[in-house]
Amino acid sequence: MIKPALQDEAFLSDVRNTDPDQLHLWWLGQSGFLVQYQGRHLLIDPYLSDSLTKKYAGTDKPHVRMTERVIAPERLDFVDVVTSSHNHTDHLDGETLIPLLHVNPNLTVLVSRANVDFAAKRLQVPPERLTPIRVHAEPVTIVPFSFQAIPSAHETFEQDEHGDHKYIGLIIQVGKWIIYHSGDAVPYPGLVDSIRRWRIDIAILPINGRDRARRVAGNFTGQEAAELGKAIRAGLVIPCHYEMFAFNTASPQEFTNHADGINQPYQILKCGGRLSL
Repeated sequence: MIKPALQDEAFLSDVRNTDPDQLHLWWLGQSGFLVQYQGRHLLIDPYLSDSLTKKYAGTDKPHVRMTERVIAPERLDFVDVVTSSHNHTDHLDGETLIPLLHVNPNLTVLVSRANVDFAAKRLQVPPERLTPIRVHAEPVTIVPFSFQAIPSAHETFEQDEHGDHKYIGLIIQVGKWIIYHSGDAVPYPGLVDSIRRWRIDIAILPINGRDRARRVAGNFTGQEAAELGKAIRAGLVIPCHYEMFAFNTASPQEFTNHADGINQPYQILKCGGRLSL
């Protein structure tokens, strides 16, 4: 298995010993990231368990883990906010989020309004314990983080009876920086225009593509992620959603080759690795 750049005590030491006036971001694997600024901490779509490996063991779709876990969720007792872009287990994992709730009693859990009931059942909490967010509505602010949701298509749009989207991306403003985390997504008409309302410093985009043989919904290809970064004028693209499950991964080479060709800046993080701005 792939060894994270930082893991367990080394990872926690790195989180504790940073400049509070910088923005720090660690890749936790798949689409999961830890964001730190001025002593406050945000988790985006964390998957820190082996729940899917156990669920699909012995089936024709085994979720064989490629990278070791960075940290056990119960050791992250300093988190202020956690987000989930949609209901798939690698983005809304009970075995990650329930331990996080136990060690962070004041944790804000941000989910699309369309997913509140589903998420509450999975996390074993009343719906009122979760904080809903709606596409193109007023931002949700948990200082120092401000969130606005835009639609994501994975590979299609799904909305509830109220028109609320089940797959969302998040525009996250923190300090002087703006992060776009697309969640699971593919290109669709109007996506670029909806993002270009903001000056994106970091775009976090999946690159595992769409292979029908996998029998799961797909994402941007490496080329599409690079081109989206260029189209939205992202200061930096960080690719993700690879090297977690052997059946549903991709090499970042297609992404880096295309990003180099179109002069789109990027940062390849190793799982457990940090970017500081």
